[in-house]
Amino acid sequence: MDYRQLGKTDLRVSAICLGTMTWGQQNSQDEGFEQMDHAVEAGINFMDAAEMYPVPPTAETQGRTEEILGNWLKARGNRDDIVVATKITGRGTNFPYLRDGETRLDAKSIATAVEDSLKRLQTDRIDLYQTHWPDRKTNYFGKLGYRHDADDVEVPLEETLGALGDLVKAGKIRHVGLSNDTPWGVMRMLEIADRERLPRVVSIQNPYNLLNRTFEIGLAEIAMREDVGLMAYSPLAGGTLSGKYLDGAKPEGSRMTLFADRYTRYFTPNAEPAVRAYVEVAKKHGLDPAEMAIAFVHRQPFVTCTIIGETKMEQLKSNLSAANLTLSDEVIKDIEGVQTRIQNPCP
Repeated sequence: MDYRQLGKTDLRVSAICLGTMTWGQQNSQDEGFEQMDHAVEAGINFMDAAEMYPVPPTAETQGRTEEILGNWLKARGNRDDIVVATKITGRGTNFPYLRDGETRLDAKSIATAVEDSLKRLQTDRIDLYQTHWPDRKTNYFGKLGYRHDADDVEVPLEETLGALGDLVKAGKIRHVGLSNDTPWGVMRMLEIADRERLPRVVSIQNPYNLLNRTFEIGLAEIAMREDVGLMAYSPLAGGTLSGKYLDGAKPEGSRMTLFADRYTRYFTPNAEPAVRAYVEVAKKHGLDPAEMAIAFVHRQPFVTCTIIGETKMEQLKSNLSAANLTLSDEVIKDIEGVQTRIQNPCP
């Protein structure tokens, strides 16, 4: 397993991070334990959760993923060996069961959310605490065009980072990260940190895969120049890059079959032609399409880690094998050829 520096911190994290958002919904606690045990055996020391998990989020299951992770850490007694990351739910109207529906990134909400996550995780500190998405109205979750809302009342970034800074001082979180954020958001947070002597953002967790390489347009340079590496989620574009959904296939028990309404992002008009082309590239070079897709993300210099999430052990084992896969120049040339013809069909 390759290990990489997390921003400018003293933490070295496995280049493969274990995602957890299926635990408590598609996966039971026993299955989550099995995944974590196998991941650790493979060299993974980095696990990412969120207070709103599992997905799809519901009042009945909210927080269950963190509870499963916390139960495992307690049962295995290995808390000091694992880098634990989690996220505070961003602004939205779909979470009336969270903090009385006030999921803002203000000081009060952050303080409450951290305490609740610490209890569920059964730990005294969170290694990486991330805002799941911005408080302001901006373009994320598949929205490309920015539309400014001059009347929007957003929580100032200074308040958000200040509250996180207080928690760092208290020892409850060690480092701060962003998720689903923009170039403007990252640079503003870095500027505020320097100006106010607050914690520096060390990572950004955004989608990045063969169907969505928009991170390269503005954020990749920031990641490299500012040491704010990408924690790439959805490296398989929700599993579509495996090719298992081609020609309208709906594998039983799969995420896209169970929760199709949530994943329209990966079924745009140009998605299937692109997926088919990438699957053909993999076949041409004798590669597994899913492993090729993960290996492509894994090789990018702006990537700190690739977050993999799966419901079945065979998927986990296959995805882990991609960590040792080196793509040839010929494979990369063919991949770039597809990207040129069908650019970012699923932003």
